[in-house]
Amino acid sequence: MSSPFGTWPSPFTPAQVAASSPRIDGSAFVADEIWWGESVPSEGGRLTVRSSTGAEILPAPWSARSRVHEYGGGAWAAAADGTLFFVDAKDQRVYRMQRGGAPTPLTPPGPAHGGLRLQRGRLLAVREDLSPTPHRRAIVEIPADGSAADDPSMLRTLVEGASFYAHPTLSPDGSRAAWVEWSGGRMPWQHASLVLSDGTARTELPTRAALQPEWTNDDEILYADDPSGRWALHRQRVSGSQAAGPAEQIADADADTGYGLWVLGNRWFRPLADGRIVAVHTNGRDRVVVIERDGSAHRVPVPADGHVSVDAVDCSRVLLSGNSSTTEPGVWCVDVDSGHVEVVTGATPADPAWMPPASEVLVDGSHGPVHAFAYAPTNPSTSAPAADEELPPYIVLVHGGPTAHVTGAASAAIAFWTSRGIGVLDVNYGGSTGYGRAYRERLDGGWGVVDVDDVIAAAHGLADAGLADPARIAIRGGSAGGWTVLSSLVRGGTFAAGISRYGVVDLRMLNEHSPDFEAHYIEGLVGPLPESEAVYVARSPLTHADRIDVPVLLMQGSDDRVVPPSQSEAIRDALTESGVEHEYVLYPGEGHGFRSSETIIDALERELAFLGRVFGFTPAR
Repeated sequence: MSSPFGTWPSPFTPAQVAASSPRIDGSAFVADEIWWGESVPSEGGRLTVRSSTGAEILPAPWSARSRVHEYGGGAWAAAADGTLFFVDAKDQRVYRMQRGGAPTPLTPPGPAHGGLRLQRGRLLAVREDLSPTPHRRAIVEIPADGSAADDPSMLRTLVEGASFYAHPTLSPDGSRAAWVEWSGGRMPWQHASLVLSDGTARTELPTRAALQPEWTNDDEILYADDPSGRWALHRQRVSGSQAAGPAEQIADADADTGYGLWVLGNRWFRPLADGRIVAVHTNGRDRVVVIERDGSAHRVPVPADGHVSVDAVDCSRVLLSGNSSTTEPGVWCVDVDSGHVEVVTGATPADPAWMPPASEVLVDGSHGPVHAFAYAPTNPSTSAPAADEELPPYIVLVHGGPTAHVTGAASAAIAFWTSRGIGVLDVNYGGSTGYGRAYRERLDGGWGVVDVDDVIAAAHGLADAGLADPARIAIRGGSAGGWTVLSSLVRGGTFAAGISRYGVVDLRMLNEHSPDFEAHYIEGLVGPLPESEAVYVARSPLTHADRIDVPVLLMQGSDDRVVPPSQSEAIRDALTESGVEHEYVLYPGEGHGFRSSETIIDALERELAFLGRVFGFTPAR
């Protein structure tokens, strides 16, 4: 006996989704242990540090979270003796904590810190001071003895003056440093420079969008760059603070070793002591490879294949964190010589009976091919109706960024829908990372057009293939994805409902509230102001809210500093005026992205009930 789609009983409750969705934030070898950062949804998303011994290293209420560049990253580091260095989420100071001891501050109150890098006992960080105008950023060395906590002059400034910095690193002899910097007029994936310095002189290497410098010895540095249109590894010989000859591209692959530099803690490769390199190759999904000294590469047999970070190396052992298409997110320790793979945390295998594998989808769009991942309704305890009786409803997911991408990962958040008989289509519209610079730049000047065209093309492709009920396709997204949701509803004719989480509704309003990290981001996506003001108005969903004629669910965090509540409330008021069915939910204490268990649970319950009302089914309890 078949059951209507959407009514299938499911073991994936909102509470289980919330409990299964901790975010992994880096990992490290610490003596005989492995430590990793992990969010705790039941504690409001607090970021703790745990050990492979089962111990929690960073106790409540402390939380390691940086706000540098607004999105943070690199908020903790650990020494071999078990000393933890971390950025406290509340005051953004750097603290030192001996195992079992109380944290003590290392930096003075005021500025924020992130991108911590501990090398041979020296602690580097990106420092951000938002009190002056213009804001000031620098790379600093922080004394581990706490002498700078009350005396800022004890901080050693390696460099200051550029708009933004990332990835500081010291040469093995400690005499030189390298880092990535860029100006406020560009985003780092558009242009970022690699700089070498001996403390007196500096050299800016001729790079396009440099990422992650790593010294292999005192005379050589590795980094990623994309002069050919894909981020690839390059080797640069150096003499003092000067480049010694041209850079050499190490390996040619139709994939990216790199990603949009939104946060400071990611690592896409690590050199091994014997000259080999462990690297991530991304083409939609990730592959972890070992690049031999002759440039040849072979794949590492590890389940991690989504947003993989190469966190640390120890001889032939490598720590990898990330997502997977076959397991939950986790941390893996891989011996690249023996091939042995150890699960450190998470990475519970997904049951294919409940978690459908994502199918890679490629559809023709008006701007070129559109990439997506499709998850079919799957439930081993329920029979689906015959195709001539009923086609399943689908929810189209639109990622934020927009310079970001999804990887077809397995997750309880996806199974929550598919196990109930609701398919999921996760779209990497034009402008997404993971497919090279040309695909990424497809959105330049076309935000609100290209992304909308692409998600509509993906939805039509699904319906035209007879996989989805064309009258029951909804669209959901957050932040920039919420913008695409609302812009698609303005276009009309494809989606029967929309769910916007902290979505952008007015470009001029967004421009006014954007942190300086993104101050010129919209100019590249839409056009410069004031010359393009008419385009800003014409493309904003708020301008054409009267064209929306399907139900809308709006969800917003009260403390969101990237897309403040005024955006969601503006479209709410417009929908009220035009008489469109809608619901608005404001979550106290939440920022840009929902972190607490209570919020995650409530949001999923509301979304399911909302789609049941719109699509005409009663969800099973």
